[in-house]
Amino acid sequence: MTATTPDLADLAVLSRRFEDAPATEIVAWATETFGDGLVLASSFQDCVLLDLALGVAPDLEVVFLDTGFHFAETMWFAERVRERYRMNLTVMHPKVEVGDLWQLDIDSCCGARKVEPLARALEGRAAWMTAVRRVEAPTRATTPIVSFDVGRGLVKVNPIAGWTDDQVDAYIADHDLPVHPLVDRGYPSIGCWPCTRPVAPGEDPRAGRWSGQSKTECGLHA
Repeated sequence: MTATTPDLADLAVLSRRFEDAPATEIVAWATETFGDGLVLASSFQDCVLLDLALGVAPDLEVVFLDTGFHFAETMWFAERVRERYRMNLTVMHPKVEVGDLWQLDIDSCCGARKVEPLARALEGRAAWMTAVRRVEAPTRATTPIVSFDVGRGLVKVNPIAGWTDDQVDAYIADHDLPVHPLVDRGYPSIGCWPCTRPVAPGEDPRAGRWSGQSKTECGLHA
């Protein structure tokens, strides 16, 4: 099985089998299968998947998309986590300066600041790993654990796709992981500062992302 000619039936069988598997087993399969062709993309909203994955494969390359518009707290948190794990971190930046494009064309802004940098980071790779979870949004409710990312032409692995918020919180507490400082200020989902607001009690956790618009995803996980 390769990223360009995957056996989709095999991927579907793997994904179903991994539904009841520990996340570390899924990470181990991915690292053994793809080796240096695998990267983990992290937004540094939390470090649960980083803790799991780097515990299995300490040298796994981690990609962070520095949009230029992250909250200062996100940059601080990312640096703290980097130091904790001494990780193999690659930081990607927008290829061109797009200024305040978010005020005029929010989709194009996400494309320039996130989608295009990720595409460059994934060039020549066989697979990428993410912390996407089904409970995060209706658009993610059917996220498989393993699938073929048709748009990018490589395998996508989501080891904690089936985890609930309670499971994430318990893992953070049990492993004494650092917590993004904005979480306790009402930001359950954290993106770029112009397009993220705190949410009120009872609101959908992603209600603070692109508030007042129909947009629900930046394009990384379309």
